[in-house]
Amino acid sequence: MYNYYAMTKLLSSKSQTITKTSRAEILIKTLVKLGVDSMFGYPGAAVLSIYNELAKTKEIKHYLVRHEQAAVHAAEGYARISGKPGVVLVTSGPGFTNTITGIANAFADSTPLVVLAGDVSSTGKDGKVFQNVDITSIAGSCCKKCLTISESDDISKVVEQAFFEANSGVKGPVIIALPRNILEAECESAEEDFIPATCAKKDYTNGIQELKTLIKSAEKPLVLVGGGSINSAEEIENFVSKIQCPVVSTLMGIGVYPSENKFYLGMIGLNGTNSANIALNQCDLLIALGVSFSDRSTCKKTDFVPNSKIVSVNIKNSTNECELQINADVKEFLSQFLAQKTNFEPKKKWLMQIDSLEEVFEPSESKPECLHSSYVLETVSEFTRYYEPTVVTDVGQHQMLTAQFFNFNKPRKFITSGGLGTMGFGLPAAIGAHIANPENLVLNITGDGSFQMNLQELATCREHNIPVKIIIMNNSYLGMVRQMQEKIYSTRYQVEMINPDFTKIAEAYDLFAVRVKRKEELIPALEKAINHQGTAIIDVAIDSFENI
Repeated sequence: MYNYYAMTKLLSSKSQTITKTSRAEILIKTLVKLGVDSMFGYPGAAVLSIYNELAKTKEIKHYLVRHEQAAVHAAEGYARISGKPGVVLVTSGPGFTNTITGIANAFADSTPLVVLAGDVSSTGKDGKVFQNVDITSIAGSCCKKCLTISESDDISKVVEQAFFEANSGVKGPVIIALPRNILEAECESAEEDFIPATCAKKDYTNGIQELKTLIKSAEKPLVLVGGGSINSAEEIENFVSKIQCPVVSTLMGIGVYPSENKFYLGMIGLNGTNSANIALNQCDLLIALGVSFSDRSTCKKTDFVPNSKIVSVNIKNSTNECELQINADVKEFLSQFLAQKTNFEPKKKWLMQIDSLEEVFEPSESKPECLHSSYVLETVSEFTRYYEPTVVTDVGQHQMLTAQFFNFNKPRKFITSGGLGTMGFGLPAAIGAHIANPENLVLNITGDGSFQMNLQELATCREHNIPVKIIIMNNSYLGMVRQMQEKIYSTRYQVEMINPDFTKIAEAYDLFAVRVKRKEELIPALEKAINHQGTAIIDVAIDSFENI
């Protein structure tokens, strides 16, 4: 199967034109050759040679963010929508260290990134050197791989390797450390053609036969969809249709299987739906597709599906005890499974039992006169339904309620920080999501706490006229933390937030904003925001003490 970012092998030697050029120039030419069209970064002395070459090319557009963490989150949003590695360019010292939260976030959610990190000169590092940090040591625990360019390296091959690593197997962030002296030095460059390497397909016949046997003998099968199945939506829908069983998802798997399909029960876990968690507890065969079994999904692993056999189809080994472990790409495995055209008897009794489950959501309405998150998000979901928007959230109560109240019927429509839970992810990730697919409406649903983590990126929105619609669920609290502290620590907390007037902040950036305090104001505000050509902010005042 052709992989655009696969490792390349050289063709048989031909006559080559050898020229002398800087490695910075070779780097940019390699990125162009690999199809990179967007880059998120912040310049500094160590990488000015790259910026000099970047200015000479029309193929790559650089987006100047206002903080390096935001550059990584924007690249994540781009990658999550496009399926291609997002590219980040930052300078040495604090330029790189500011990216660590974003890199750790991408690592936790298996998002493919290539981070080009400027470094101080590789010579004369003895003693105290301005902006010198050990990039490899700092990033070693939260990236897939960290590569450092040396004088003997062919920089084009290192970059190709980085893209291959980022977007193959268990995807994730790859860092390339770029010492300034090596970037700026001239070296010989040979223009060489290359062809993509091919990956041999594996035969999963034995695993398929074992799974068939388990499905036929099960009385209550259940499919669990995770983030590792993001490229397998069509195959999963056909698989479920064939075996006729209910479906649940993890937070990261939302949208892979259509939310409005009759078989879908919702998200499992700590903040999941009752129906999904009941089905999970009662099933006798759990078919987990691209699932990492994180603690937010399994809660106590010892109590997870106690009466069920687990089948895990994933590109990496499961940490859970499984009846059947199939190390495979979900798409490839299901394609082979479906090709065998086996018929299965529907489990009618199980399906009737599932149909009887009724999802009832009763939000805590401590102040009936206040706007509540459930009403706001249901209204936003219904109002934007026609647009099939991409929804990017931050982290907190609004994140979990968005997962419950929006219907996501396609993959890559719900973008959130799952594994790390990074506040401040939403706005820059929404910028990257728009750049990857500028024709689609992008909503950033955020909280007042999360929004203030990276609100400086409103400047990036203004500069590039990014038409993201930002909906701030403003309860003047860190709501999720307050809720936990009330339950566990007898309301001892310091999470009340004295917020600025977000509409005035928007005005300072020359952006459209409107504040909503009552139900009747919400739909007119949505109409204005969506019809506005650029960035728009809706600041929604909600109940400060609403729990989920």
